[in-house]
Amino acid sequence: MRPSPHMSVPDARLPQVNVSRDSRPAAAAPQAAQPMPTPGPRQGAPPGIGRGRLTELRGPGVPPRSLDARALAALAANPGCRRRALLDGAGIDKGALARALGSPAAYGQSQFALVRGNAFEARVKADGGQDLMRLLHERLRPGTPAPEAEAVATPDLSAAGPEGRAARTALALREATAAGGWALLDHPMLAVEVAGSPAYVEPDAVVVHPDGSWTVVEIKSFPMIDGAADAAKVGAAARQAAVYVLALETVAGHVAARTGREVRVRDRVLLVCPKDFSNLPTAAAVDIRKQLATTRRQLARLTRVEEIAAELPERTTFDLRLTDDGTPTRPAEELTEAVEAVEAAYAPECLAACELAFHCRGHARHTGAVETLGRGVRGELGGLRTVGEVLSAASALPGPRGADTPTADAGDAGDACDDPAVTALRRAAALRAEALADAARTDGSPAAAERPEEPEEPGCR
Repeated sequence: MRPSPHMSVPDARLPQVNVSRDSRPAAAAPQAAQPMPTPGPRQGAPPGIGRGRLTELRGPGVPPRSLDARALAALAANPGCRRRALLDGAGIDKGALARALGSPAAYGQSQFALVRGNAFEARVKADGGQDLMRLLHERLRPGTPAPEAEAVATPDLSAAGPEGRAARTALALREATAAGGWALLDHPMLAVEVAGSPAYVEPDAVVVHPDGSWTVVEIKSFPMIDGAADAAKVGAAARQAAVYVLALETVAGHVAARTGREVRVRDRVLLVCPKDFSNLPTAAAVDIRKQLATTRRQLARLTRVEEIAAELPERTTFDLRLTDDGTPTRPAEELTEAVEAVEAAYAPECLAACELAFHCRGHARHTGAVETLGRGVRGELGGLRTVGEVLSAASALPGPRGADTPTADAGDAGDACDDPAVTALRRAAALRAEALADAARTDGSPAAAERPEEPEEPGCR
């Protein structure tokens, strides 16, 4: 049965891989001196690779670009792409890099959508977050009254820099958990390790419950119509929330060790959206256990940034050499050489998630890589890496009734009969040739007899 383009928010799921979750209780986490330790270089890391090398990759005086949860979720969805892992880990602006390469990204959120989203979020959090707490109780604690506004603590999370804000957030979470009351943290800053480098993410809100549990709140501007929302948008929000939950789990371990209380980060997040076609807020509880398990596994698979940087040629840099007005002056040929020095794992899904996707797609098409056809086709083709190899493998066609009739230019493809992908390609080509021959024999018109044989299609490009 064809799935509906819309589904209820609690049932909106993306196909993910199930893995076992970490069963260690939060209280068993080791005690740390700082609320949010900053990960340093790993023991045994290649010599000379550290924060200074990442600064060289960006260019002198270029500040690192911070990652958000959307970018981290996209990175986790494609952990085999070393190019994105290095560029994101080094804080390089991939959008500016793509424009300098001549392949700018053709997507992005409009200013109108940003303004509308900010206005809706401000409405949800108005009056001390009364509407937000009411929706939280309706979806996660049905039948219980929401606390009064004065009973909900709203700690100040302002501090200098992302490191300072992350430390201030960890302190506020510890104090709120130890107090045993309700607390609403507006835009807390959290740290998560990505490929050996710290990244800072900022959820819309985090609610601390009196029982010591924490709930992530995601506020989106797409509507819920009759209690249903677009499944793709809900899935993207769930993947973002999974990044926030992973970052909170690290803080929860330290808070539990300091306070002696059991701390639990809930795997059901509160998604707040406009109701129907109005600007009134409504909400749904979204179970993110599958997204959480997949994101945890994929982030753990990412190769550490220093390992990728150690394999680069000397003096490789992605510096655009910007002028005072922001115009790049570095030749595109040099940038292309630097980008191509890092292996990429392109897939059509990258077009909706990465600023460099159009550049990577152009290179993949130029080299005839089968990745342009999708991950499913790439997996079915086994060791055949290019479209040319696929056509060559299929050129040694078995006859319509099983007799081998290899062509003269089949080359090595004629010796690859043990490859199941080659066998399937030859069989498919033989069936196609047999079907065309049968159609020609059954057409008795004079025009059909004089009709020239159509050339074989070269395949999808």
